[in-house]
This record gives sequence, C-alpha cells and structure tokens, in this order.
Amino acid sequence: MNRRILIAALIAFAALGTAHAQTTDVQKQLAADRFTIVSPFPPGGPVDTLARILSDGLAKRYSQPAIVDNVAGAAGNIGIEKVKRAKADGHTLLVVPAGNLTINPTLMPNFPFNIEKDFAPVTMLAKAPNVLVAAPNAGIKSAKELVAMAKAKPGTLSYASPGVGSGLHLAGELFKQQAGVDLLHVPYKGTAPAINDVMGGSVPLMFSNLPGTLPFIRSGKLVALGITEAKRSPVAPEIPTLAEQGIQGVNVTSWYGLLAPAGTPPAVVEQLAKDAAAILAQADVAERLKAQGMTEATMKPAEFATAMRDETAVWARIIKARNIVAE
Repeated sequence: MNRRILIAALIAFAALGTAHAQTTDVQKQLAADRFTIVSPFPPGGPVDTLARILSDGLAKRYSQPAIVDNVAGAAGNIGIEKVKRAKADGHTLLVVPAGNLTINPTLMPNFPFNIEKDFAPVTMLAKAPNVLVAAPNAGIKSAKELVAMAKAKPGTLSYASPGVGSGLHLAGELFKQQAGVDLLHVPYKGTAPAINDVMGGSVPLMFSNLPGTLPFIRSGKLVALGITEAKRSPVAPEIPTLAEQGIQGVNVTSWYGLLAPAGTPPAVVEQLAKDAAAILAQADVAERLKAQGMTEATMKPAEFATAMRDETAVWARIIKARNIVAE
C-alpha cells in the first residue's frame, strides 16, 4: 500500500516538474528577443497608455527591450496589418480598441481582415464604462423619464455621437431597440464637438465614455441618466445602471484587447495572457488605469475569443437591422 502511494507521489511530482519545464521553456523563448507593441493610433489616449504599460512590464519581466510602435492611419488598419504580417513568435503584439475587432468587420464593406483567422486573441486588457447623459435644459433626470418622454413624443428626441458606426452610435441604436423608443441620431466628427453641443443644449442626449464625461457631470454641465454596464462603476458609484431602471441588455463597454499574429503557439499565447494579467494587477499600474477611468479586465485567451465573437454578433445584428453604413 505504501509502495503504491510512493509511486503515485513520484508520478505527480514528475508531472509537476514537466509542467514547470514547459513553462520555463516558453519564458526562455520569450526572453530571447525584443518586443514590439503596436498601437494603431497616434500617441496619447488609452490605447497608447496600455501599450506603454505592457512594454514597461514585459521589458522588466524578460530583460529585453520592448518598444511601442504607433502605426496610425486608415482607422487603425495600417497598424493592424503590420501585426498580421509579423512573425508569430509572441514578440510583436497589438493593443487595439473593441470597435476595430467587433464593429468594423461588419460596418466596413471591404474590411481587410478576418479577426478570427488572422490573429490569436491573447486577453482583454482593460475597460471603461459608458454613460447616457442629457443636457441640463432637456428636463430629463433619469433613464425612466427619458423612455416615458420618448414614448409620449416618438421621433422628437435626438442623441449625438462621435460619428456613424462608432461604438457610441451603436450604443444608442441598442438602447432604442431594448427600450422600444424612437430617437433621432445626430452624428458629429468626433467626441468633443458632440459633447459641446449636448452641454449647450443643441442636442438633448448622448452616450459617452464615462471617464471623459465625468468632470462635466460633476460640474452640472451634463446630467447622468445611466451606466451601460451590469454593475455600477467604481469610478462613479452614485450613477445607477440602465438595468436598474428597467432597461435590460444595454451592456456597452469601451474595452481594449491584446492580440498576436495567427499561428502564435498556444503556450506562448497563454504565457503572454498571464504576463499581461500580472502586469496590470500591480498597484501602481492600477492607479495609472484609474487616472484614465479604466479598470483591469484580463481573461484567458479562450474567454477573450468568446467575448469578441459574442460582441461581434450583437453589433452585426444592430448594424444590419438599422442599415448602418460607414461614412
């Protein structure tokens, strides 16, 4: 009996040793060359911030240079193309916002990528909540009041967005569908002019990113009607969710993901996901994220792939049902 227990223990120990050796081999492979983190947009903003956080963390973990390469142009597609064509060894990575992965494949008629075939999902990195806001002169204090007003006077209320096909435009279309109301979409060329017109009262409503909008909410220049997440945001816990007010299914979050070229070995992808989670869990990094209104949102590669696939399907239904075409 004791001999059987000893043999079982030795087998388990050997298995653990093999797993450790495999992990060590992957780490050695990653430590063999420099890293390039591609941000497909100009410096500044959340994508660039996350790319630099990762480059700092990977450089320290693997004692290799890790540079951020801002490859802007074509709505992010030039940078995305660079990663698609890179060597699939885990040393060239892409940090990219959700829209490029889950909206553009349906929105753009000639979208040049197949996200599932051209890339290996590593992990979601961070997310930031969105919020439905109203102009102070609109006389709307809650999402419930908005729905009641919109149903009483269908087609008379409008909402601004940064542009046709943007995530915030689609958030409005999803809200219309789930709340059963008719709102007029007013597209702008960017977030800043849209917010300015809502604050000025030219347009009564807008879906916006919470971090950029919060100062205006707290100064009284905008009225927060509801958060588009299942739970209240730790950044502004005083703002109720839309779900709390009876409007279900409007879970629209601004998030950012990490991808590698297709063909990157699964063990390397898994290790990079673990590395990203460890880097983003550091206290000083959490503070950097909080300063931009973001929170860490890492997950396993398979979970990330499923999340992207599910969100792509949601936006595809909205885009096709509303006949939305990219400008």
